[in-house]
Amino acid sequence: MNWDEAYSNSAYIPEGDSFPARWAAAAAAFRAQADARLDQRYGQDPREVYDLFLPKGPPRGTVIFIHGGYWLAFDKSSWSHLAAGPVAHGWAVAMPSYALAPQARIGEIVRQIGRAVTTIAAAHPGELRLSGHSAGGHLATRMSCIGAPFSGRIAKTLSISGLYDLRPLLKTGMRTELRLDEAEAAAESPALLEPREGTVITCWAGGSERPEFIRQTGLLANIWTGLGARTRQAIAPGRHHFDVIDELASPDSPMVSELLAP
Repeated sequence: MNWDEAYSNSAYIPEGDSFPARWAAAAAAFRAQADARLDQRYGQDPREVYDLFLPKGPPRGTVIFIHGGYWLAFDKSSWSHLAAGPVAHGWAVAMPSYALAPQARIGEIVRQIGRAVTTIAAAHPGELRLSGHSAGGHLATRMSCIGAPFSGRIAKTLSISGLYDLRPLLKTGMRTELRLDEAEAAAESPALLEPREGTVITCWAGGSERPEFIRQTGLLANIWTGLGARTRQAIAPGRHHFDVIDELASPDSPMVSELLAP
Protein backbone atom coordinates (compact mmCIF):
# COMPACT_ATOMS: atom_id res chain seq x y z
CA MET A 1 0.00 0.00 0.00
CA ASN A 2 1.28 3.44 -0.98
CA TRP A 3 -0.27 5.48 1.83
CA ASP A 4 0.60 8.86 0.31
CA GLU A 5 -1.31 7.84 -2.80
CA ALA A 6 -4.19 6.49 -0.71
CA TYR A 7 -4.80 9.99 0.70
CA SER A 8 -4.08 11.92 -2.50
CA ASN A 9 -7.36 13.36 -3.75
CA SER A 10 -6.53 16.12 -6.22
CA ALA A 11 -4.44 13.87 -8.47
CA TYR A 12 -7.43 11.56 -9.03
CA ILE A 13 -10.08 14.24 -9.65
CA PRO A 14 -10.42 15.89 -13.08
CA GLU A 15 -9.30 19.53 -12.76
CA GLY A 16 -8.79 18.89 -9.07
CA ASP A 17 -6.56 21.92 -8.63
CA SER A 18 -9.38 24.23 -9.76
CA PHE A 19 -11.73 23.45 -6.87
CA PRO A 20 -10.31 25.82 -4.21
CA ALA A 21 -10.91 28.83 -6.46
CA ARG A 22 -14.42 27.60 -7.25
CA TRP A 23 -15.23 27.19 -3.57
CA ALA A 24 -13.89 30.64 -2.71
CA ALA A 25 -15.95 32.31 -5.45
CA ALA A 26 -19.17 30.52 -4.48
CA ALA A 27 -18.60 31.32 -0.81
CA ALA A 28 -18.00 35.04 -1.49
CA ALA A 29 -21.16 35.25 -3.63
CA PHE A 30 -23.22 33.66 -0.87
CA ARG A 31 -21.84 35.96 1.82
CA ALA A 32 -22.67 39.00 -0.31
CA GLN A 33 -26.40 38.28 -0.06
CA ALA A 34 -26.64 36.38 3.24
CA ASP A 35 -27.72 37.59 6.67
CA ALA A 36 -24.30 37.00 8.22
CA ARG A 37 -22.47 37.77 11.43
CA LEU A 38 -18.81 37.40 10.48
CA ASP A 39 -15.74 36.85 12.63
CA GLN A 40 -17.45 36.00 15.91
CA ARG A 41 -14.71 35.19 18.40
CA TYR A 42 -14.54 31.95 20.40
CA GLY A 43 -10.91 32.04 21.65
CA GLN A 44 -7.67 33.99 21.77
CA ASP A 45 -5.89 32.61 18.69
CA PRO A 46 -6.36 34.87 15.63
CA ARG A 47 -8.05 31.97 13.82
CA GLU A 48 -10.46 31.19 16.67
CA VAL A 49 -13.40 32.91 14.99
CA TYR A 50 -16.59 31.73 13.32
CA ASP A 51 -19.09 33.08 10.81
CA LEU A 52 -22.80 32.79 11.52
CA PHE A 53 -25.45 32.67 8.79
CA LEU A 54 -29.04 33.31 9.82
CA PRO A 55 -32.39 32.30 8.29
CA LYS A 56 -35.44 34.48 8.04
CA GLY A 57 -37.19 34.41 11.40
CA PRO A 58 -36.09 32.67 14.61
CA PRO A 59 -33.70 29.75 13.91
CA ARG A 60 -34.99 26.22 14.43
CA GLY A 61 -31.53 25.33 15.72
CA THR A 62 -27.88 25.66 14.75
CA VAL A 63 -25.73 23.60 12.41
CA ILE A 64 -21.95 23.82 12.89
CA PHE A 65 -19.91 23.00 9.79
CA ILE A 66 -16.18 22.29 10.24
CA HIS A 67 -13.99 22.61 7.16
CA GLY A 68 -11.38 20.16 5.95
CA GLY A 69 -7.94 20.46 4.38
CA TYR A 70 -5.98 17.74 6.24
CA TRP A 71 -5.70 20.10 9.26
CA LEU A 72 -3.18 21.97 7.07
CA ALA A 73 -5.19 24.30 4.83
CA PHE A 74 -8.23 26.55 4.32
CA ASP A 75 -10.40 28.53 6.69
CA LYS A 76 -14.08 29.29 7.10
CA SER A 77 -14.20 31.75 4.18
CA SER A 78 -14.10 29.04 1.47
CA TRP A 79 -17.28 27.27 2.55
CA SER A 80 -19.95 29.90 3.27
CA HIS A 81 -22.15 28.70 0.38
CA LEU A 82 -22.58 25.32 2.06
CA ALA A 83 -24.80 27.06 4.61
CA ALA A 84 -27.47 27.63 1.95
CA GLY A 85 -29.24 24.29 2.38
CA PRO A 86 -29.80 24.39 6.16
CA VAL A 87 -30.50 28.15 6.16
CA ALA A 88 -33.31 27.63 3.64
CA HIS A 89 -34.93 25.25 6.13
CA GLY A 90 -34.77 27.79 8.95
CA TRP A 91 -31.52 26.73 10.61
CA ALA A 92 -28.65 29.01 11.57
CA VAL A 93 -25.23 27.80 10.39
CA ALA A 94 -21.94 28.51 12.18
CA MET A 95 -18.60 27.92 10.45
CA PRO A 96 -15.44 28.12 12.58
CA SER A 97 -11.84 28.50 11.51
CA TYR A 98 -9.08 26.93 13.58
CA ALA A 99 -5.30 27.05 13.79
CA LEU A 100 -3.56 24.89 11.21
CA ALA A 101 -0.70 22.43 11.36
CA PRO A 102 2.21 22.63 11.74
CA GLN A 103 1.52 25.60 14.04
CA ALA A 104 -1.00 23.46 15.92
CA ARG A 105 -0.99 19.71 16.38
CA ILE A 106 -4.18 17.73 15.82
CA GLY A 107 -4.85 17.43 19.56
CA GLU A 108 -4.66 21.22 19.89
CA ILE A 109 -7.05 21.66 16.96
CA VAL A 110 -9.49 19.25 18.63
CA ARG A 111 -9.42 21.43 21.76
CA GLN A 112 -10.02 24.54 19.65
CA ILE A 113 -13.07 22.97 18.04
CA GLY A 114 -14.25 22.03 21.51
CA ARG A 115 -14.08 25.70 22.46
CA ALA A 116 -15.91 26.66 19.28
CA VAL A 117 -18.74 24.19 19.89
CA THR A 118 -18.99 25.23 23.55
CA THR A 119 -19.16 28.92 22.64
CA ILE A 120 -21.67 28.45 19.84
CA ALA A 121 -23.88 26.19 21.94
CA ALA A 122 -23.94 28.77 24.75
CA ALA A 123 -24.69 31.69 22.44
CA HIS A 124 -27.36 29.99 20.32
CA PRO A 125 -29.95 27.99 22.26
CA GLY A 126 -31.88 25.18 20.65
CA GLU A 127 -30.91 22.00 18.90
CA LEU A 128 -27.31 21.67 17.76
CA ARG A 129 -26.12 19.57 14.82
CA LEU A 130 -22.54 19.06 13.67
CA SER A 131 -21.17 18.45 10.22
CA GLY A 132 -17.68 18.43 8.77
CA HIS A 133 -15.79 17.39 5.67
CA SER A 134 -12.57 15.35 5.51
CA ALA A 135 -10.41 16.57 8.43
CA GLY A 136 -13.52 18.48 9.49
CA GLY A 137 -15.40 15.18 9.52
CA HIS A 138 -12.79 13.87 11.93
CA LEU A 139 -13.14 16.95 14.13
CA ALA A 140 -16.95 16.81 14.15
CA THR A 141 -16.90 13.12 15.04
CA ARG A 142 -14.28 13.69 17.71
CA MET A 143 -16.79 15.92 19.53
CA SER A 144 -19.06 12.88 19.97
CA CYS A 145 -16.39 10.86 21.78
CA ILE A 146 -16.50 10.32 25.52
CA GLY A 147 -14.31 12.97 27.13
CA ALA A 148 -14.51 15.38 24.17
CA PRO A 149 -13.35 18.87 25.20
CA PHE A 150 -16.64 20.75 24.95
CA SER A 151 -19.69 21.54 27.02
CA GLY A 152 -23.02 21.52 25.26
CA ARG A 153 -25.39 19.32 23.33
CA ILE A 154 -25.20 17.58 19.97
CA ALA A 155 -28.40 16.06 18.59
CA LYS A 156 -26.80 14.62 15.45
CA THR A 157 -23.56 14.52 13.47
CA LEU A 158 -23.11 14.25 9.71
CA SER A 159 -19.49 13.41 8.96
CA ILE A 160 -18.61 13.70 5.27
CA SER A 161 -15.56 11.81 3.96
CA GLY A 162 -14.11 11.83 7.45
CA LEU A 163 -10.94 10.26 8.82
CA TYR A 164 -11.50 8.16 11.92
CA ASP A 165 -8.31 6.12 12.33
CA LEU A 166 -5.31 8.44 12.10
CA ARG A 167 -2.66 5.75 12.41
CA PRO A 168 -2.26 5.21 8.62
CA LEU A 169 -1.23 8.88 8.36
CA LEU A 170 1.94 7.92 10.23
CA LYS A 171 3.00 6.21 6.99
CA THR A 172 2.57 9.34 4.86
CA GLY A 173 4.66 12.41 4.19
CA MET A 174 2.03 14.44 6.06
CA ARG A 175 3.27 12.96 9.32
CA THR A 176 6.05 15.56 9.52
CA GLU A 177 3.80 18.53 8.67
CA LEU A 178 1.20 17.36 11.18
CA ARG A 179 3.84 16.63 13.83
CA LEU A 180 1.90 13.41 14.35
CA ASP A 181 3.24 10.63 16.55
CA GLU A 182 1.83 7.24 17.53
CA ALA A 183 0.44 8.40 20.84
CA GLU A 184 -1.46 11.32 19.35
CA ALA A 185 -2.71 9.27 16.40
CA ALA A 186 -4.26 6.80 18.82
CA ALA A 187 -5.58 9.41 21.25
CA GLU A 188 -7.34 11.42 18.52
CA SER A 189 -8.77 8.56 16.44
CA PRO A 190 -12.56 8.30 16.93
CA ALA A 191 -12.49 4.68 15.77
CA LEU A 192 -10.33 3.88 18.81
CA LEU A 193 -12.55 5.84 21.21
CA GLU A 194 -16.08 5.37 22.52
CA PRO A 195 -19.07 7.48 21.49
CA ARG A 196 -21.06 9.48 24.00
CA GLU A 197 -24.32 7.94 25.12
CA GLY A 198 -27.09 8.85 22.70
CA THR A 199 -24.77 9.60 19.78
CA VAL A 200 -26.48 9.75 16.39
CA ILE A 201 -24.08 9.91 13.44
CA THR A 202 -24.20 9.46 9.68
CA CYS A 203 -20.92 8.67 7.93
CA TRP A 204 -21.21 9.88 4.34
CA ALA A 205 -18.76 9.49 1.45
CA GLY A 206 -18.73 9.70 -2.32
CA GLY A 207 -18.81 6.55 -4.36
CA SER A 208 -15.90 7.81 -6.51
CA GLU A 209 -13.66 8.73 -3.56
CA ARG A 210 -10.28 7.18 -3.01
CA PRO A 211 -10.84 3.70 -1.54
CA GLU A 212 -9.26 4.69 1.77
CA PHE A 213 -11.99 7.25 2.48
CA ILE A 214 -14.71 4.71 1.75
CA ARG A 215 -12.93 2.21 3.99
CA GLN A 216 -12.70 4.70 6.84
CA THR A 217 -16.38 5.62 6.44
CA GLY A 218 -17.43 2.01 6.89
CA LEU A 219 -14.95 1.50 9.71
CA LEU A 220 -16.42 4.16 11.99
CA ALA A 221 -20.03 3.21 11.28
CA ASN A 222 -19.26 -0.44 11.99
CA ILE A 223 -17.31 0.07 15.21
CA TRP A 224 -19.59 2.67 16.76
CA THR A 225 -22.70 0.61 16.03
CA GLY A 226 -21.18 -2.06 18.24
CA LEU A 227 -20.57 0.54 20.95
CA GLY A 228 -24.17 1.69 21.12
CA ALA A 229 -24.28 4.69 18.78
CA ARG A 230 -27.08 5.08 16.27
CA THR A 231 -25.09 5.04 13.04
CA ARG A 232 -25.78 5.12 9.33
CA GLN A 233 -23.40 4.77 6.40
CA ALA A 234 -24.26 6.52 3.12
CA ILE A 235 -22.33 6.34 -0.15
CA ALA A 236 -23.29 8.94 -2.79
CA PRO A 237 -22.90 7.43 -6.29
CA GLY A 238 -20.54 9.26 -8.61
CA ARG A 239 -19.39 11.82 -6.05
CA HIS A 240 -15.68 12.37 -5.38
CA HIS A 241 -13.90 13.97 -2.44
CA PHE A 242 -14.25 17.51 -3.74
CA ASP A 243 -17.85 17.55 -4.98
CA VAL A 244 -19.43 15.30 -2.34
CA ILE A 245 -20.07 18.39 -0.19
CA ASP A 246 -21.95 20.28 -2.93
CA GLU A 247 -25.28 18.92 -1.71
CA LEU A 248 -25.09 21.00 1.47
CA ALA A 249 -25.77 24.06 -0.67
CA SER A 250 -28.99 22.54 -2.07
CA PRO A 251 -32.03 22.73 0.23
CA ASP A 252 -33.75 19.71 -1.33
CA SER A 253 -30.71 17.44 -1.46
CA PRO A 254 -30.55 14.03 0.28
CA MET A 255 -27.56 15.26 2.31
CA VAL A 256 -29.43 18.24 3.77
CA SER A 257 -32.43 16.00 4.46
CA GLU A 258 -30.17 13.59 6.33
CA LEU A 259 -28.52 16.34 8.35
CA LEU A 260 -31.80 17.92 9.45
CA ALA A 261 -33.96 14.79 9.85
CA PRO A 262 -34.85 13.73 13.43
